[in-house]
Amino acid sequence: MEKPKNQSPMLFSYAPIASLLFSKLPLLTHLVPADKSSPLNLSDLYLNLSDRYKLLQLLRAAIALALFCLHLLVSTFLSIVLTRPDSVEFDENRPSQEIGIGRALTQLLSLVADVPVSSRKYQLLRGLAENLMDDNVREGNGEVNRTALGLAFSKTIYRLEVAESERGTESHELGGFGERVIARVYNRAVRYARDSVGSKEGSRLSCESAEKLAAELLWLSRKLADCGGVDEAVLRWGSSSNFARLALSAEPRLQEWLVRVSVFLFKHAKETDDTEENESQDGKKMKMLMSWLPLLCRASNGTDTPVVSMIEKAEMETVLEEMIGEMNILKQEKVLALWLYHFTSCPNSDWPNLQACYAHWYAKSRKIELVK
Repeated sequence: MEKPKNQSPMLFSYAPIASLLFSKLPLLTHLVPADKSSPLNLSDLYLNLSDRYKLLQLLRAAIALALFCLHLLVSTFLSIVLTRPDSVEFDENRPSQEIGIGRALTQLLSLVADVPVSSRKYQLLRGLAENLMDDNVREGNGEVNRTALGLAFSKTIYRLEVAESERGTESHELGGFGERVIARVYNRAVRYARDSVGSKEGSRLSCESAEKLAAELLWLSRKLADCGGVDEAVLRWGSSSNFARLALSAEPRLQEWLVRVSVFLFKHAKETDDTEENESQDGKKMKMLMSWLPLLCRASNGTDTPVVSMIEKAEMETVLEEMIGEMNILKQEKVLALWLYHFTSCPNSDWPNLQACYAHWYAKSRKIELVK
C-alpha cells in the first residue's frame, strides 16, 4: 500500500494503533474518523478537542497566566536584588572631612568605570583615585577605601550581569524547552528590573567595554586586598552565582578576565579569618567553589596565551584541594561532582586537575560506608 505523500512514516505506521486506542475510549469515540480505514490525523484530533471542549485552549491560557505570574514575581524580586547602588552611606559619626573624602573617591571610581580606556582622561582619573586611596591608607582611613571600593565592585558586577543577561547567553547552554522558557522569562525580568529603576547601565555593552569592566574588577579586588577589605569581594563574588552561570557562555576574552579575578579571590578565600566562625568561612568557600569552579574548568586556556601560568595552575590546584578537604564529606561530594561534570565536558582544558582530591574523598566515603 502506498503511503500518503504528506504523512511522515512514523505517524503513518502508528496511526491505526492510535485510532484503535481512541476508538475504545467512550468519551472520545465521536472524535475518531468514521472511516476506520483512514489514518488518524492528529492535527484534526487536536482541533476537534480544542473546538468542542476548549480544554487545550484553557490549558494554554493557564500556562500563559502562570508564566506571566512567574515573570511578575521574578521582576519584582530582581528589581530589589539588581537595583543599581547610586550612593554609598558613610558612617555619620565620622568627621565630615572623611565623609567628603569617601564621596569624592566614590565619584572618581564611578567615572573610572564610565570613561573608556582609549580616552586620555582614563589614566588621569585612575591615577587620581589610586593617590586618594594611598593617602587614606597612610592616614589610617582604610575604612573609607573599603566602603567606596566595595560599592564599585558590586556596581561593576551588576553592570556585567545585566549586559550578559540581555545578550541571552544562557540560552546557548540550556537545552530543554522548559529551561529555555525560564531563561527567556528571566531575561525579560532583568530588563524590566533595570528599566524600572531608570538604569541604562549594563545594556548594549560592547565586547571591549565588557572586557574593560572585567579588568577593573581585578583592579578593585587588589585594591580591596591592600586595604584589608578583600573579604567583601570574596563574599560578593561567591554570591554572584547567576553571573557565574552567564560567564560560561560569555565572550572568550571576557572569560579570561573573569578567570583572573576568580583565581585571585580563590587564593584569598583560602585564608581563614580567625575572627569569623568556621561555619561562616565554609559558607563563603562553598559559594566560591560552586559558582566559579565551572569557569576555571572551561576558560583557562585563553585565546592567545593561557590565562593562568603553569606555576599559578599548580598553586591553584593546591588551594582548591585544601579548600575542599576542609569541608565535610557531603559538601565535598557536591563540589567534586560539579567539578567532574565540567572537567570532563570540556575537551580543550585539563585544569584544574582534582583527581587526587576526588580519589581521597572517594576512599574516605567508602570507609564511612564500611563502618556503617
